[in-house]
Amino acid sequence: MFNYKNISIHRLGHDWFLIWYKWKNICIDPFQIKEWFQADYIFLTHNHKDHLSPDDIQKIIKPSTIIVCPIVCEENLMNIQNKKIFLEQNDNLNLDNFSVKMIPAYNTDKFRSPGIPYHPKESWFVWFIFNLDWTTIYHAWDTDIIPEMENISPDIALLPVSWVYTMTAIEAVKSLELIKPQIAIPMHYDSVVGTSQDAKYLKENANCKVVML
Repeated sequence: MFNYKNISIHRLGHDWFLIWYKWKNICIDPFQIKEWFQADYIFLTHNHKDHLSPDDIQKIIKPSTIIVCPIVCEENLMNIQNKKIFLEQNDNLNLDNFSVKMIPAYNTDKFRSPGIPYHPKESWFVWFIFNLDWTTIYHAWDTDIIPEMENISPDIALLPVSWVYTMTAIEAVKSLELIKPQIAIPMHYDSVVGTSQDAKYLKENANCKVVML
């Protein structure tokens, strides 16, 4: 757990985060849940099974839970009856004492086959920027270094460090020159791909404070 001002951030595995803010549980990409609680909001970056897991979502929803995600997730959520808000890239959404923006995220040099990225730009996958009072948190999910990162300047950046589907640890270090966060938290390791050594590389080479969770 990492406490920053009036916010608590928990990394619960892979890209799966719980942000506790003003008595609300804000969940991002819940996957392989081992800790049980009830979510007030669930944010999903895209429809790949390690980011959108209906079984895991069912474990933490309550009747009032709101799910926020890009439209590409709609089919995977058909059996979940909770309120859903489908946003397009670059949309802004105001919620309960906080706001969020969805921005395109994609691969530039990580391919499942020649010329076909794991995460194409045209697939409407996204990353989130949360604005919580005077604190901004950037969740980058499965992305390479892309122009959209330039001058985001969040307080906290949650960055993938593994490889194969997303930035390598070396690329994550380079991305900090564009993102300019105060604090970076590595993710996307010790689960599907990547190891804690990738996270340690970011910590040892970053130009900002790095917190490993």
